[in-house]
Amino acid sequence: MRRAIDYYYRFLKLALTILMFLLMVPVTLQIFSSYIGFIPRYIWTEEMARFCFIWIILVGSMIAVRDGSHFTVDLLPPTVSKRTEAVRNLFVDICIFIAAVVFVLWGEHFVASSLQQTSEMADMPMVYIYIAWPLAGASYILFLAEKTVDNVKLFRSAA
Repeated sequence: MRRAIDYYYRFLKLALTILMFLLMVPVTLQIFSSYIGFIPRYIWTEEMARFCFIWIILVGSMIAVRDGSHFTVDLLPPTVSKRTEAVRNLFVDICIFIAAVVFVLWGEHFVASSLQQTSEMADMPMVYIYIAWPLAGASYILFLAEKTVDNVKLFRSAA
């Protein structure tokens, strides 16, 4: 199972890289069209840049949950023992899990409401954008399950 999660994680990193390059296309067109008169000003570029940015944020947050570099704040003092570290990590993971459940449940309604919507400029189905929220929540849960197994092992090994 861990191998499948590793492949999914690598896919997300590749997707994030591709999305960053895709974001540069409409932004570059916007910049050049404002300074060079013979390049037409495209209206759809702002919308596509915004949609790419939404996906970049959510895919980046999925990666960060796996890395353990997001959603954590160093409010708790440094741990002295491995057991305390495992408990602290589990507490943080429970908090992230609550957010993940919200993303999945409300994201499902978000997607359902977007099935008949299209974007104004590009006439693209909005479901392609809104599906990012429940997908992010499901990815958080997947990565949290993996981290929970590791934290339980850490807790038991410290006993």
